[in-house]
Amino acid sequence: METLDVDGRRFTAARATAADLPAIVSLLADDVLGAERESKQLEPYEAAFRELDSDPHQLLIAVRDDDGAIVGTMQLTLIPGLARAGAKRLLIEAVRLAPATRGSGLGTALFGWAHDYGRAHGATLAQLTSDKTRADAHRFYARLGYIASHEGFKSAL
Repeated sequence: METLDVDGRRFTAARATAADLPAIVSLLADDVLGAERESKQLEPYEAAFRELDSDPHQLLIAVRDDDGAIVGTMQLTLIPGLARAGAKRLLIEAVRLAPATRGSGLGTALFGWAHDYGRAHGATLAQLTSDKTRADAHRFYARLGYIASHEGFKSAL
């Protein structure tokens, strides 16, 4: 468990447990895009969690406030690769913060912690994807030093 001190408030970031899933799914669904694509049924999330939790390259984070309420989440994936002289990448996905914490500095602190986690596990590059409509998130990522260097593509399978 890691402690994140943000402007006089204390948060903890730790590996999520199965008991955290309802709160995490609620965070994922708490925006315009998530409301349309997330499910009300927990079963698919439980199956996905079991797979994530058993994979040493995956880390699902639950961020708690000092009352123990889950106020944030992110999924970290370590990707070994051959490109860039065998560089390992840290993929950051499914970042969500509770509305009451947005703009507080928690996101910056959480990303700083995630970058430290990646470096400690041999990653030399952090990358993420963000929906093209998330303009606020894009400004936040740019402030953190991320560059929109690639165009992403998806195909349903």
